Amino acid sequence: MIHITGPATFWLTAILFFIAIFGRYVLFSIAFWWVFKVSMKDQFAHREVQLRPRKAGQDWREIGWSAVTSLIFTLIGLGVILTYQNGFTQIYTDIHAHSVLWYPMSILLVLFIHETYYYWLHRWMHRPGIYRWVHKTHHDSITTSPWTAFSFHPLESTLQAIIIPALTFVIPLHFTAVGLILIIMTLSSAVNHLNTEIYPKNFDHHWLGRWLIGATHHSLHHTQFRFNYGLYFTFWDKWMKTESPDFHRTFGEKTSNSARREK
Repeated sequence: MIHITGPATFWLTAILFFIAIFGRYVLFSIAFWWVFKVSMKDQFAHREVQLRPRKAGQDWREIGWSAVTSLIFTLIGLGVILTYQNGFTQIYTDIHAHSVLWYPMSILLVLFIHETYYYWLHRWMHRPGIYRWVHKTHHDSITTSPWTAFSFHPLESTLQAIIIPALTFVIPLHFTAVGLILIIMTLSSAVNHLNTEIYPKNFDHHWLGRWLIGATHHSLHHTQFRFNYGLYFTFWDKWMKTESPDFHRTFGEKTSNSARREK
């Protein structure tokens, strides 16, 4: 773990955190863009969910908002380090401090709580009096791309950023588990905003796939607004009956062999 001992280490840590957070976003975005929009474009062209062209300058607007989001994440991350140093968090560095089984269980527990928090926060952000002040910036991207993943208004960025740090105060988490959770979050967001369905045919009915959110599921949210509020998983949408009635049909259309031949 990094230790902040004075102004010099504070600012050095801040710079390194920002590079790590924003760099992770850029790395995942470029990787997914290159693989599915350049290298394997012909194989996946028929799997584009939303066919409406992206707006002029949309990439740079999303990158700009994502830089602001990364700065907010950096500031909150610095707060976590300072509170850890003062013994207020449950983050631990000794892998043997808890059972080996606890390591994966702690990650799953955080993902479940994060999913729950985000689902209800997301529904709240779609309330008429809240939407234009908090969530509209993200929904300005109707046709999404990996660059959309961190494109949030600062208020939304803050609301999204506080949950995992808050959990470090009550749930014992190895510091590498925290890092892994953040990687899962970035990877999931890149996949969901890709606007190209990368999961195989019938995966939406698979025992695992039916619970995972992908590009089709989230692209429908960006066009329909009142369905598909989940972050990683579909279970809250299924339980609350907010999953789009068009999801399975659209997923089937985008992953069918006939759609490829028509292209």
